[in-house]
Amino acid sequence: MSTISRVRRIPLVGGLLATAVAAVLLLTTVLATPASAHGSVVDPASRNYGCWQRWGGDFQNPNMATEDPMCWQAWQDNPSAMWNWNGLFREGVAGNHQGAIPNGQLCSGGRTEGGRYRSMDTVGAWRTTDVSNNFRVRFFDQASHGADYIRVYVTKQGFNALTSPLRWEDLELAGQIGNTPASRWTPTTGGVQIDIPANAPGRTGRHIVYTIWQASHLDQSYYLCSDVNFGGSGPTNPPTTPPTTPPTTPPTTTPPTTPPAGTAGCTAAYRLTGQWSGGFQGEVQVTAGTTAIKSWTVTWTYPGGQQIASSWNATVTTSGSTVTARNANYNGNLPAGGTASFGFTGSGSATTPTLTCTATT
Repeated sequence: MSTISRVRRIPLVGGLLATAVAAVLLLTTVLATPASAHGSVVDPASRNYGCWQRWGGDFQNPNMATEDPMCWQAWQDNPSAMWNWNGLFREGVAGNHQGAIPNGQLCSGGRTEGGRYRSMDTVGAWRTTDVSNNFRVRFFDQASHGADYIRVYVTKQGFNALTSPLRWEDLELAGQIGNTPASRWTPTTGGVQIDIPANAPGRTGRHIVYTIWQASHLDQSYYLCSDVNFGGSGPTNPPTTPPTTPPTTPPTTTPPTTPPAGTAGCTAAYRLTGQWSGGFQGEVQVTAGTTAIKSWTVTWTYPGGQQIASSWNATVTTSGSTVTARNANYNGNLPAGGTASFGFTGSGSATTPTLTCTATT
């Protein structure tokens, strides 16, 4: 690959609506400022533009939790990330994109804007757009500032977007344009747009397209993740049912205070992040004990027939009313006192079960 030279949870209904209204007002103010460029990849849609496009007029619809769970977690984390779909940028990077943005945070621009877009980094089954190996990326520039350059990268064949956080080393350059003033872009409603040809030979299946727009008016760099399916026959939907393979019967006793040789302790905390008629969303935070761990497993039993519908950042299986969540391959190693989180949606009445956490060194 060539050198690639603020967050809070809100109540689901009232708070979400209030935040959305505030976000719209903020967006209006921002877009009225001539000095600021604002834009995004609109085809194949960037993650937050796609969530805004599909759900901006119906963002409180509980069906989103099962029909589009990656957007659901993003709307709940920070609705402003979708209302401000055209503001995912950093300033003053000076072309050192890799130095400014850590691995695992590429889709949020390194948790830019105080972490507003952090949900874009969540690993999981984002909606995809079907593309061929020769495709084009359409970029929309609302402020008509043009580009010093736009670079389009595609993940390497073998990268698993369902389980792996995006890293710089996972990307290969697939297309680019150089300095292109807005006068050479195509006028369209609300701004200008331009198509960047891209070629990703040998790609099949799900991939991430990563686009960097270096706006011309200031040192302002935009970072956009779009999810695509090479060779598919239509947009792919996230899974809505959990795996059916029953797990090994989980332990029914609390791990001892002093772990035996080869194991280390961990704790897990469960919290509800949203609920609606017939369903809910939750999050579990795992915390390593006084010893570093290499993997963790969290189990719990629902009391009233609740079922897991979808999950992210962990492998979650069910057997009857018992749920077993095992770390993903990127978040099992935790230092002493370190934490990892995973989330899920479920059907049934919301409840807060008792968790058991086990870990290995």
